[in-house]
Amino acid sequence: MDLKDVLEHCREKRGITEDFPFDEKTLTIRIGGKMFLLTDIHSEPLRINLKCDPLIALDLRDEFEAVTPGYHMNKVHWNTVVLDGIVPDDRIKWMIDHSYDLIFKKLKKGEKERILLE
Repeated sequence: MDLKDVLEHCREKRGITEDFPFDEKTLTIRIGGKMFLLTDIHSEPLRINLKCDPLIALDLRDEFEAVTPGYHMNKVHWNTVVLDGIVPDDRIKWMIDHSYDLIFKKLKKGEKERILLE
């Protein structure tokens, strides 16, 4: 997967927004104003930070060398995934979906309803 593929997959989801709140190279993708994916759009290979259930995060780190504790993030709840071909695309998409779902579940009821109506 590359940045284009990541963005395409994220843009299929309801209620997402994209911005560069930190600098001109760190893209954040949000649901309900809360981040579920961050990436340095200039990194080579591309690296993405994703929210993850702590137990699943540990399993993914054990399974894939390309999955490490989240860079500049809470190491318990975030993973950094290097998109260098080691992790299969379907697993990367699953991790993106998992991150999105974790954040969506924590949104207030009204925000969830608004997003689902979009």
